[in-house]
Amino acid sequence: MLLEDLTQLIFIIRSPTDIPEDEAIRAAKLFQACHLKQGEFFVRAGDMPQTIGVVRSGIMRLYYVDRDGNEYTKSFCAENSFVAAYSALLLEQPSRLFIQVLEDTKLMIIDYATYRSLSEKHSCWQALNCKIAETLFIKKEKRESALLLDDAKTRYLSFQAEYPGLEARLKQYHIASYLGITPVTLSRIRAQLKSS
Repeated sequence: MLLEDLTQLIFIIRSPTDIPEDEAIRAAKLFQACHLKQGEFFVRAGDMPQTIGVVRSGIMRLYYVDRDGNEYTKSFCAENSFVAAYSALLLEQPSRLFIQVLEDTKLMIIDYATYRSLSEKHSCWQALNCKIAETLFIKKEKRESALLLDDAKTRYLSFQAEYPGLEARLKQYHIASYLGITPVTLSRIRAQLKSS
């Protein structure tokens, strides 16, 4: 692993909570570099996921596909974020979601069984797991309330605040799918905001 990769990974691991440096270094050495091209999948629905990833560069989209082939974007993962089919990993079940690469992406990945083994050796990892779980829960609750209570314009403004700088890197239909609207409605909202 390159020193630059190791340094960035240690920074990401230590960001959510206070992980001792020696523990972060030990963990970082268990990760492996992975490069995925635009359009490739980190996880497909039906897969039994085995790994957790940390995005070094690039963007990934987490989404569901219903029986009619309609896509519903759950979230996006960009630089310095953890990515996994968490529920499927925890429950040891096939994933129901897809995780697709939207632009060439560099990841650092670790086998989930290896990570669990690491987690059992020091309490700092339990603190990290708790922080990740809290972050995911808050994100999920905010997303649900936005879809239920906010109008499309408010959801769009919230998207811009939650994912600053990402809009220019995403296709319009991915953003519309995330917002629960059509691309035409998204164009209309953008036009209204520009004129006001």
